[in-house]
Amino acid sequence: MRTYKIEAGTAQHIGNRPQQNDRVALYTAAQAPGYVMAVLADGNNSPAGADQALLTSKQLLDEYRPGDAPDLTRLQQLLRTIALEAHQIICMNPLTAVAEPQAALALLMLTPQAQAVWAHVGDARFYRFHGETCALRTNDSAYIDHLVHHDKLPPDAAKKHRGSRLLQNALGNRLKDPYVATGSQDGLQAGDALMLCSDGLWQLFRPEELAAAVARNTPRQAAERLIAKAAERAQGKGDNCSMAIIKLVPPPVETPAYTVQKLRRAV
Repeated sequence: MRTYKIEAGTAQHIGNRPQQNDRVALYTAAQAPGYVMAVLADGNNSPAGADQALLTSKQLLDEYRPGDAPDLTRLQQLLRTIALEAHQIICMNPLTAVAEPQAALALLMLTPQAQAVWAHVGDARFYRFHGETCALRTNDSAYIDHLVHHDKLPPDAAKKHRGSRLLQNALGNRLKDPYVATGSQDGLQAGDALMLCSDGLWQLFRPEELAAAVARNTPRQAAERLIAKAAERAQGKGDNCSMAIIKLVPPPVETPAYTVQKLRRAV
């Protein structure tokens, strides 16, 4: 069982874009006490794809029953199913056929047994920090390997997937189903922190900078400082900037609800 307390928060900033297309949320599970899910969807063209990602995440999370103990493989499959189902609904919606909304997606599930499971599609990112060190950061390498080994693309062509609509990895891409990369971690402890963020944030910071900002501040303070610094570095060209931060901190020390007095010697 976990031996830490969770401090968490979400934050968004429109940047220098005409509208906010990102969506981010923290959810608890209706039938799985102690489980926490973070969802971040980075919409393209419109917020419709990101909105659908959040709706699908909440619906499937509320239907989830963990059983006697968490099954990490089953949890990874849940996150993969969320991504694929959201993608299918976006593509089937006739109201969005003209705009063709797409979304990058990052998902995170925490269990009561100090475990984390994550998944991502496209340019949304997941980070795991230990203190001021970045222990893990997701990237596009798994998707590039998939294009090379599954789709038989030359490595150079696979690395240019963002420039090709046919190869772009995103929810709502009617030309290609999304590739969902997943991972998990056991043994989380106080001092660890987890973060989901859109490319409007991570492209402007080194992983060590993000780790230090999260370690030295509360989630709200870290978000405020990172958004302010992102706006400064973007120099008037900032993208939508969104994040979800979960810090694992030592539980409060319980003070006794009683006092002890020294007995006097009986005369």
